[in-house]
Amino acid sequence: MSTNKRTMCCAAPEPEKQHTWEFYSRQLDVELRQSLEEGLDVEKLRPLFDAVFQMEDGNYKEAMADVLYEMVCSAPVRAGYAYNEPSGLAEIRALRKAHPLNGPVPDGAALRDKIAGAWYGRICGCLLGKPVEGCRRYDLIPFLKESGNYPMHRYILQSDVTEETRKKYKYAFWSRAYADTVTCAPVDDDTNYVVLAQRLIRKYGRDFTPDNMMETWIELQSRNAYCTAERVAYRNFIAGFRPPFSAVYKNPYREWIGAQIRGDYFGYINPGNPEMAADMAWRDACISHVKNGIYGEMFAAAMIACAAVTDDLQDIVLGGLAEIPATSRLYAQVTELVTMWASGATQEECFAHINRLYDDRNGHDWCHTISNALIVTACLLYGGGDYGRSICMAVENGFDTDCNGATVGSVLGMRGGMGSIDPAWLAPVRGMLDTSIFGSGRCEVEKLIDRTMEHMA
Repeated sequence: MSTNKRTMCCAAPEPEKQHTWEFYSRQLDVELRQSLEEGLDVEKLRPLFDAVFQMEDGNYKEAMADVLYEMVCSAPVRAGYAYNEPSGLAEIRALRKAHPLNGPVPDGAALRDKIAGAWYGRICGCLLGKPVEGCRRYDLIPFLKESGNYPMHRYILQSDVTEETRKKYKYAFWSRAYADTVTCAPVDDDTNYVVLAQRLIRKYGRDFTPDNMMETWIELQSRNAYCTAERVAYRNFIAGFRPPFSAVYKNPYREWIGAQIRGDYFGYINPGNPEMAADMAWRDACISHVKNGIYGEMFAAAMIACAAVTDDLQDIVLGGLAEIPATSRLYAQVTELVTMWASGATQEECFAHINRLYDDRNGHDWCHTISNALIVTACLLYGGGDYGRSICMAVENGFDTDCNGATVGSVLGMRGGMGSIDPAWLAPVRGMLDTSIFGSGRCEVEKLIDRTMEHMA
């Protein structure tokens, strides 16, 4: 096809060729909700947001969205906003509330057993939730009941999915990775990021920088490996935005769950040192997230580091909270949940509370850091340290099922080691993990564990 100079001068991206995640104007509803939750004084802009959002997709709509983005960036925090939520590490540390931990750091074979438990705990928890990732509770719970798996106590199998199931539910149950069909742990972003972090440490060491993390993303995965906030950040990298600006520019997903699933390795290599685990998690999270999006990764990494030295589930949760601002929404809502549990609220009451705060039918709620952190916290507390019961609870309660199953599994695997994981959970994995990371491909889990041991302080 020939083009003349005028055509070239007028060239512009074609919206229909871009994924929704990459087209800011398609997510103005998320941007408005996100901005309001951050305390920005933008309610008066709601009619303008609604009008632009209703426009036909195209370059004019995107140009209008750019103006809205500039208005959001310059909006003040509304009077009376109750939270103080910085994104800088020094500012975060200044707002922490300490929770001291007591317990010896294991070494040698005992430490390796915990690291193995954490790796396999994450992998199996991820596999449990993977077939129903994106399935809303209105489909998930009836399906589990019909397949004799509610309350959950085993993997979901392809044999659970009948022709009637396919016709009955909106969710596409038939096109998933099931434990009775996989040959090993399948590719998933929840496990990719753990391997990616290991590759990062191998190349740059424990003193890596956010820029090192950015370069690792560019070098080791394709654009399509990244979702929501990560996809926006990746595009921002290519456009020349460096951290922390890469996390902010036209990124409506900046407090979604993407960072919370990336911090496990930093907990693995800092057993008993939640502050350093959270430090490393911050260096990763700040390239794509802000505020509670960052805190989620710090919280998860710190809990895993705590789980290496204490069996007390409340101490593990509070040790994780001790690394994030006590003035944040995440801290406040997790603390409220811990208080409910300690006061004798039932498991049913706790999850009903979460579902009053967040609606998994709404994409923002389904994928937000805080909603999923609450699911993780509840499953750790109410699961009582039982690995299988806890990961099943994390999946059957909906929201981001594979992420939450993986994080709960990682914490409890570190806490209890390999002996805490029933062989039935390990069987489908066969000791192997598939990744989409360039140069890694299919990995032997035992080798991943050995390399992890090399990265301790």
